[in-house]
Amino acid sequence: MISDSMAMVLEERGGPLVPQSRPPLTPARGQVLIKVSACGVCRTDRHLIDGELPDIHYPVVPGHQVVGRIAELGAGVEDFHSGQRVGVTWLGSCCGSCDYCRRGEENLCDSARFTGYQNDGGYATHCIADSRYVFALPDHYSDLEIAPLLCAGLIGYRCLRFCGDSAKLIGFYGFGAAAHLIAQVALWQDRRVMAFTRPGDIETQQFARSLGVHWCGGSDERPPHLLDAAIIFASVGKLIPSALQAVRKGGTVVCGGIHMSDIPSFPYSVLWGERQLRSVANLTRHDAREFLDLAPRVPVHSQVRTYPLRDANRALDDLRDGQYVGAAVLTI
Repeated sequence: MISDSMAMVLEERGGPLVPQSRPPLTPARGQVLIKVSACGVCRTDRHLIDGELPDIHYPVVPGHQVVGRIAELGAGVEDFHSGQRVGVTWLGSCCGSCDYCRRGEENLCDSARFTGYQNDGGYATHCIADSRYVFALPDHYSDLEIAPLLCAGLIGYRCLRFCGDSAKLIGFYGFGAAAHLIAQVALWQDRRVMAFTRPGDIETQQFARSLGVHWCGGSDERPPHLLDAAIIFASVGKLIPSALQAVRKGGTVVCGGIHMSDIPSFPYSVLWGERQLRSVANLTRHDAREFLDLAPRVPVHSQVRTYPLRDANRALDDLRDGQYVGAAVLTI
């Protein structure tokens, strides 16, 4: 049992997050108590605070890119040991018995619970997690470097897989935490990458070029060549018609966010030609194991800006305003 615990708590829609001392935490059977050392800041956290996700129950502690050490094991936990470095991702649990779970689609389980949403997350000095959804982390990375891989990397990787192996020319709409990680994977796979940023965002375009992408421009521009696939990381619905017009016939547009602003109407001709439009919802434990094994082999490097835990509100404001390139991580 830990007696000293502090968390940044969302008490109502719109925030701000409030620092609070919390009651002692004790893991139940099958759970682990984690002393948090770092937690990535994700756009989904921003959607949570802005009340753009359904059925939010207050108070809640955001944060689902959690890195820390096991402080205490609940009864029956045998796969981990005290002091071991672990990570916690967005998927906190699922039922394991519904049709989705039996088909290997646990990310779509109607009874799933998510870290930093239904379960208190990692904007805290300590958190509790179901040990079946906790991951041992590769030694290749520091705590700060690996935190963004636990959502930005995982969701980006799932999006990239949905583009298909035959997609050799891929556009990324929005070049933030996820795109800067997955661009490295795509380039390692000998794909060509084109980055679309906010119009006029020269700093981010220069950052993308430094990673080796083949072309950069604003999201209001057309690429020099039709794309085989596009991934929309930005939560901007009006990008969907633009991306569909930028992909070739038979191409795929993948929407990688949990929330997106309304999609404007567009003529059927934009979709016609067997173009595909699909979303990515959450992630599976298989995604996590596969990507955490792959990332050190690329190797994927994180560009990180750090903030103290008590500055979580500033980190979230900077995310909204595009005040940094790469990813933000809270240090605890």
